[in-house]
Amino acid sequence: MAGSVLFDAPGPKTVARHRLYALLTYLGLAGLVALFVWRMHDRGQLDYERYWEVFVTPAYVEVLLTGLLDTLQMAAAAIVLAVAFGLAFGVGKLSEHRWLRWPSWLVVEFFRAVPVIILMIFLASAFSYGDGPLSRFWCVVIALLLYNGAVLAEVFRAGINAVPRGQVEAAYALGMRKSQVMAQIQLPQAVKTMLPALISQCVVALKDTSLGTIIVAPGLTYVFDKITGEFRNHVAAALVITAMYVTVNLLLTALATWVQRRYVGEKRPVAFDPGQGGVVPLTTGEDAGRS
Repeated sequence: MAGSVLFDAPGPKTVARHRLYALLTYLGLAGLVALFVWRMHDRGQLDYERYWEVFVTPAYVEVLLTGLLDTLQMAAAAIVLAVAFGLAFGVGKLSEHRWLRWPSWLVVEFFRAVPVIILMIFLASAFSYGDGPLSRFWCVVIALLLYNGAVLAEVFRAGINAVPRGQVEAAYALGMRKSQVMAQIQLPQAVKTMLPALISQCVVALKDTSLGTIIVAPGLTYVFDKITGEFRNHVAAALVITAMYVTVNLLLTALATWVQRRYVGEKRPVAFDPGQGGVVPLTTGEDAGRS
């Protein structure tokens, strides 16, 4: 009954129509996959020895795994630093002091507007080529840090502003300082609002490491260029590299979702029951059997 409060349950005709739409969609997707496989076969792209054997050769598997490790290291470093950058400048944009608020606003808006690939090219040209102090690895990390940190600054600012104003005023009434209110009241609650956006930005940072190929930085796309340059198997290599990116992104999303459910979200659905004094957990059939 609780599930039908906000909308009417679909009738038999609607259910049948939805099932028909789903069936047509699956058939269309299956047709596209079949057409793609047929085109690959027609063009000889399924030739195992010429195009696919390289991906099970131990030496090249090691190269692929090394590229994957480089990609994960760049993404992890960029994400951690971007969170710190975003927190600092997001809080800075909320400062009551103009000398802190306006520079924070300028930095965030500037790096949000500049494309990541331009940042990578600039950093590589200024600090990496020749005898520059930075490696291509760190050029990618810094570019991703600046862009994703600027985006996360807005996420932090919006999450902090989403905390009810009454709680902040109550904390001030108790004599808490602004820094205490931010650290103990606003930020802990804002995490619940910000976590989906943080997860999405982690995935974006991981995918954007692929842009490092423009400055010949290490990673999966660098390995892709090397393999395709030697074997001319662009379609096969693209499918394998894409599968690796998709797998890592799915694992990252699953981990982040588990963290959200374990430490932030509700562990079970809730419902409003006046007889129980308000909001109470819903009792499933399994729970009822144990009680």
